[in-house]
Amino acid sequence: MSYSREIYAEAQKSMDQRRLNAEQELERRRSELYASQPRAGEIERELVSISVRAGRAVIMGADKVSKLEELKNRSLCLQKELAQILERNGLPANYLDPWYNCEKCRDTGNIDGKMCSCMKQLLRQTAYEELNKISPLSLCSFESFSLDYYPDDVIAMNGRDVRDYMKGVLNFCKKYADTFNEHSESLLFDGGTGLGKTHLSLSIAQEALSKGFGVIYVSAPNILSRLESRQFGGRSTARLEDEQLLQECDLLIIDDLGTEFVTRFTQATIYNMINSRINASKPVIISTNLTVKELEETYGSRMASRMIGMLRRVDFFGNDIRQLRRFKR
Repeated sequence: MSYSREIYAEAQKSMDQRRLNAEQELERRRSELYASQPRAGEIERELVSISVRAGRAVIMGADKVSKLEELKNRSLCLQKELAQILERNGLPANYLDPWYNCEKCRDTGNIDGKMCSCMKQLLRQTAYEELNKISPLSLCSFESFSLDYYPDDVIAMNGRDVRDYMKGVLNFCKKYADTFNEHSESLLFDGGTGLGKTHLSLSIAQEALSKGFGVIYVSAPNILSRLESRQFGGRSTARLEDEQLLQECDLLIIDDLGTEFVTRFTQATIYNMINSRINASKPVIISTNLTVKELEETYGSRMASRMIGMLRRVDFFGNDIRQLRRFKR
């Protein structure tokens, strides 16, 4: 996949920082070791001197074979002594080597002129983070989801009280997050404003991110406005890049569907966004305040039927938690 210059620049900056951090950390470890074990510093300095002398022996040419053999034997003896110092102090054998994030490319991002897999992953992650900039991904967790705001009123449709029903929804979302994979089922969270749809979808996102999955969380108004401005602002390549990220990420969460300004462009875009992921068996979680009838009126029967038929519907009940919190202040 191709990325914008900004994404490449940001990813390369992060890669350079990784390498710098590894080298600075090495210098810290080296200084600490030399302070407590001066002999280790003497050995390393002599090893450097041997390398220089070996280079000179090659250039000089005179009796270089015997000279190089002598230097080699001395170097091996010093390396053995240094290894013993590390072992006596309970330190790993590679303590005086830089500890790179990726040993294959040594945090350069390239191997023999080809992009390393770690750089590809960093580019993808950087692009996800750029799309997630305006989302509150760090604000919600399952632990902070409180059932106290849900009443004991009985829901007519199933005879259960709201709090008990929402406890079931909470447990379902926890299990979904715990067992999440690239082909988990897609979900449709529906219900009125302030019932916890956003909180639980963000909680799922947090759990998936903690397991290393690529998650993109967007609100429908924001992502559609972004795609539309790029499409009609002469940045169609950037729009295609965004759409490909939305298609390829492990989990796409679309919040507040139905609150965007509806146009033919937004209708077609949201349909293609959802339909492409369904066809690819990639999970999407959609939250909306709209009823099934309102979904049909807003997006047409084809899209409403697709969502209702292919996404597992999770109904939310209760009172507006935001209002309840405001009254309790």
